[in-house]
Amino acid sequence: MQVPRAAGLRLSGKCRAGGRNLLTEVPARLYSCRMVSEFHHLSEKVTQLAELAASLRRENAELRHSLASLTAENAELNARIQQAYQRVSALLERIPATDESEEAA
Repeated sequence: MQVPRAAGLRLSGKCRAGGRNLLTEVPARLYSCRMVSEFHHLSEKVTQLAELAASLRRENAELRHSLASLTAENAELNARIQQAYQRVSALLERIPATDESEEAA
């Protein structure tokens, strides 16, 4: 439901912000300066909350991107470790076994 715009009503200097009526959709005489101040404060809090939510969404996207990148890097490093393990195992198989008697000498 739309409230008719208050024509010609002005708030006192205490209830004005930047030369504009803080509550243009409702006749100003229905609200005290304190209520207008509380509405303005609430509006600021809602704006801060929206900014925080947007910031957290950006951070979440960055973290997801970082996670994907680090997961790919981890998989690559695990593959390299596996290849190194296989090469070392192959080299160990090619080394002739020594007898215990030869080691004592």
